[in-house]
Amino acid sequence: MKFNVKDFTLEEKLKLLTGKNYWETEDLDGKIPSVFMADGPNGLRKVVERPNIGGYTVNATAMPNISVLSNTWNIDLAYLNASTIADDCLENEVDVLLAPGVNIKRNALNGRNFEYFSEDPFLAGKMARAYIEGVQDKGVGTSLKHFACNNSEHDRFSTSVEVDERTLREIYFPAFEEALKAKPWTVMCSYNPVNGIYASQHKKLLKTILRDEFGFDGLTVSDWSAVHDHPEAVKATLGLRMPYEKDAYNSLKTAYDNGEITEEEIDFCVSCVLGLIDKKINAKKNPPEFSKEERHFNAVEIAKEGIVLLKNEENLLPLKNCKNIAVLGMFNSFPPLGGGGSAGAQTDYKITPLSDLLKEKINAQIYGCDVTRGIAVNALTYLKSAMEKVYESDVSILCVGEKAPLVSESCDRESMKLSAVQENMILNATKYSDNLVVLVYGGSAIDMSAWIDKVKAVIFVGFAGEGVNEALASILTGETVPSGKLSETFPLSVEDTVTAGKLDDGQVDHYKEGILVGYRYYDKLGLNVLFPFGHGLSYADFEYSNIKVEKTGETDYTVSYNIKNLSKFDAKEVSQVYVKDVFASVVRPVRELKGFSKDLIKAGQIKHVSVNLDFRSFAYYSTALDKWTIEKGTFIIEVGSSSRDIRLSAEIKI
Repeated sequence: MKFNVKDFTLEEKLKLLTGKNYWETEDLDGKIPSVFMADGPNGLRKVVERPNIGGYTVNATAMPNISVLSNTWNIDLAYLNASTIADDCLENEVDVLLAPGVNIKRNALNGRNFEYFSEDPFLAGKMARAYIEGVQDKGVGTSLKHFACNNSEHDRFSTSVEVDERTLREIYFPAFEEALKAKPWTVMCSYNPVNGIYASQHKKLLKTILRDEFGFDGLTVSDWSAVHDHPEAVKATLGLRMPYEKDAYNSLKTAYDNGEITEEEIDFCVSCVLGLIDKKINAKKNPPEFSKEERHFNAVEIAKEGIVLLKNEENLLPLKNCKNIAVLGMFNSFPPLGGGGSAGAQTDYKITPLSDLLKEKINAQIYGCDVTRGIAVNALTYLKSAMEKVYESDVSILCVGEKAPLVSESCDRESMKLSAVQENMILNATKYSDNLVVLVYGGSAIDMSAWIDKVKAVIFVGFAGEGVNEALASILTGETVPSGKLSETFPLSVEDTVTAGKLDDGQVDHYKEGILVGYRYYDKLGLNVLFPFGHGLSYADFEYSNIKVEKTGETDYTVSYNIKNLSKFDAKEVSQVYVKDVFASVVRPVRELKGFSKDLIKAGQIKHVSVNLDFRSFAYYSTALDKWTIEKGTFIIEVGSSSRDIRLSAEIKI
């Protein structure tokens, strides 16, 4: 079945350009099907509206948040994560999942970082492409968002992002370019103006770049209430204004009557809406692949690979030869599953306390304590009994971190530090034990400078979904060898970041750092960091060797190398390939991620790894030539276990 624009009156066409209600497209009193959209990058968040009664959110699987998923560096798991969410969509008759978001983590305080993949566009694009394929292979659509430059929540409705063309092309567009290869059903515009023009009516963004250049032929949809001038949005090819707003029809009809928009411009947008409806009708929807129990199992398996071991002095972990273990903090029993806002999934899965799960796996006395001081959100207790348990235990596990509403859409974090109560608790515990393991929950980088040198082990849990405690218990006891690696840099403090925690004038946010975002910034300035991009420890040790770079085309190369697992653990290693232009005549980063591979390597075995590089691996965007170009000369190919743990290098000339 295929609908034609010619089959609709002008009145009907104008109605089709805005929502029927908060979540559905217009159905013209049953003339055409409506499309139901729902939130859910981290698990389906479908809100069911009930007139005069009030709405409710359906229960679904709370998956690891996008930030944790990205820390897996595992393309297959990105697909699995999305495919699992798609099954919840199928069961709840959701046609389009409003995900994923690929905005770059420029600002460490951005309250929405937990919804985004990375500070690096290459990694973000690869993971997002697999995510989209995982959803859409089930017959459910996606909405790639937020185009473009929604990198902060503070004044996101009005603050204009001022960013130069080269930076847009090299940092803020590439993740969208890569993800578009999966052909998402829709692309969602951002709230903010970009260089003075709202994204919802930015013709260069939505038509010239997204459609004409990047080849997107689907429906562009506004973020909810992001349209300020509907006629201008139509002229920019924004197809659908969401949600329903009573002035939408009249504003378009008046503009048409005054000659401000043409029927041709209206018809183009309507054809995109009809195209979405056609996709819904023609999509092959099979019954859900995974049972509810299998979806939970998937959530656990993904969390196992997305949780990152940051520090492990004297191989304190995995836990062994322990007679007494204390697990302290309310997150022992009530871990935060995700951040706040539209990305929060509601699950009916009953979380088992971490201490109870450890009791099932370790022959030891394990004490779990959930009490907190009422005056501080998420705080550990200062109760004397808790410190006594720390003193009596061989190992103490402290569960600390942030949760909603401190980490949420619509607001930025006020600090990178944990609360003073939590920091003091950690410091207090160091007086009574040398064997402290700190589990850190949160959606983005945490400043650990006050206590990092005083504890032996640190695990960044992130927001790992409903399977978090099962995944943690498996990692802590050595059943699972940790393999997660950071998809964003952890700086020493907010003062070291690109924004230094400061706001611009409230009208314009000037991206003065240009292309030097994330590790590119810290490397260029030679700044020390707490944990570098790509960092993550394992219980295994890996040896890299024998790098070879083979030319396979004019600017195509295959980088190959060996990784040997020196340990007794079967383990996965994420190896990262970086490229450096040695004698560049324009500003270029010290190194840029251009490839990676995650491989299971058996104990004592060697894995031969190959990563392909192409034209874009070496190119920069020339604003003088208005195109991507490679400057002839010397390039260094680096292979590392993180951006600052480079194991191998080779030189080529182009």
